[in-house]
Amino acid sequence: MSSTLLLRAENISKSFPGVKALDNVQLNIEKGKVHALMGENGAGKSTLMKILIGMYSADSGRIIYKGHPVSFRSVHDALKSGFSMIHQELLPFPELSVAENIFMGNEPVGAIPGWIYRKRRDKNAQLLLEQLGMNLNVTRRMKTLSIAEIQMVEIAKALSNRAEIIIMDEPTSALSDREVNLLFKIIDDLKQRGIAIVYISHKMDEIFRIADTITVMRDGRYIATHPANAINRNDLITMIVGRELTTIFEKKDIVPGDIVLSVKGLTGEKFKDIDFSVRSGEILGVAGLMGAGRTEIANAIFGLGRIYKGTIVVKGKSVFIRSPRDAIQYGIGLITEDRKNTGLVLSSSVKHNITLAALKSCCNGPFINKQKESNLADEQIQRFGIKTPFAGQVVNFLSGGNQQKIVLAKVLLNDPDIIILDEPTRGIDIGAKTEIYRLINALAAKGKAIIMISSELPEILGMSDRILVVHDGRIKAELTGTEATQEMIMQYAMM
Repeated sequence: MSSTLLLRAENISKSFPGVKALDNVQLNIEKGKVHALMGENGAGKSTLMKILIGMYSADSGRIIYKGHPVSFRSVHDALKSGFSMIHQELLPFPELSVAENIFMGNEPVGAIPGWIYRKRRDKNAQLLLEQLGMNLNVTRRMKTLSIAEIQMVEIAKALSNRAEIIIMDEPTSALSDREVNLLFKIIDDLKQRGIAIVYISHKMDEIFRIADTITVMRDGRYIATHPANAINRNDLITMIVGRELTTIFEKKDIVPGDIVLSVKGLTGEKFKDIDFSVRSGEILGVAGLMGAGRTEIANAIFGLGRIYKGTIVVKGKSVFIRSPRDAIQYGIGLITEDRKNTGLVLSSSVKHNITLAALKSCCNGPFINKQKESNLADEQIQRFGIKTPFAGQVVNFLSGGNQQKIVLAKVLLNDPDIIILDEPTRGIDIGAKTEIYRLINALAAKGKAIIMISSELPEILGMSDRILVVHDGRIKAELTGTEATQEMIMQYAMM
């Protein structure tokens, strides 16, 4: 191994029942470098990382770390050897303090068995956060922190374990631009210390901004590794999806019809005096920074949030929506921003998730017709191109892109006329995104009224007929899709 090569994974293979997740995959990680790992959901990235940190054992192949073969029997073994992973779904202990989370399982102890030096722990936690440029009270409970602050605590936790390799899985999926800039500054500092970063992301702009090296995987196989400055965006997309995507958004000109939904003076806990309307066949984009109130507005319209005052009009009729059941009856569907916590029952099957909100269509009287339910689920699996071994597969074992398609299938099974999409492509790969964009455009062509909330400005600009910009719970601007620019949207979003 060269002096800078920290880890080499050779010919790693891993199979699960009915699925070959990895097939002779390789990966080289160097000290003080950011190594981007890219591929569609289901490409095998997470499986490879779980093997590196001891969650899974490989069926074949070997891992050479610091010149010696290693085989970790547990995550704890990997942590002790200098591996740490920050997962996309952050899992802090919410009722414990920042310091307790940082040193969980690694507390400073004294001569008395079980005795923890709390003052030393808190002081060390404070020092670690200061190294990261964070001014955070380490006695605060984790449940009081923002997503960005939790991310920084996770990085501090990795440093407390003296990590030499830190794996970051979609670390910016819920961060604002300012918070992303802070994270990248911290990553630069970590590189200066010789720490290697494996960075998993579907965001092309981030990859070319921060990565030194890029490795692409597809369908569980190794495709290629290139220096980041030796490859362009189009070549990278082609390697990821195995085909050329000449256009990602494919937005077609559609003449909007009548107003289907309008709100007037809508006011709730985190938004005030919201006025807008959306027409059939129209895609209304909603932009703004995290915490601006976009999700709260969507939830209120769907009956998931309290409305203090204001009116909602559906197809010319004023309606009162007190619950999601009311919203569904009025022809409104909502794709929530957090598919894992609010969009899916992860421990249940693909079939049961798809049919959950439309069981009436599967019933004979008060009883569920199992055959009718299976047929309905199979139709949706085929319609949305959901990749699953069988309809009874547990949803938690599927890729993020396929999970998102299941959420779409579930909501669209009720055939709503008004579809609210909150971060519809968060955390999914470019191929799955393109499929979802085509589906959204097809729904608009059928006359559906679409409200699309997104933090990705290229997505907003590429898909929207009109764009609302929300800041601090208020609509600050309404722009046409042709006049809007990223700079203009950010200007209003930060007013």
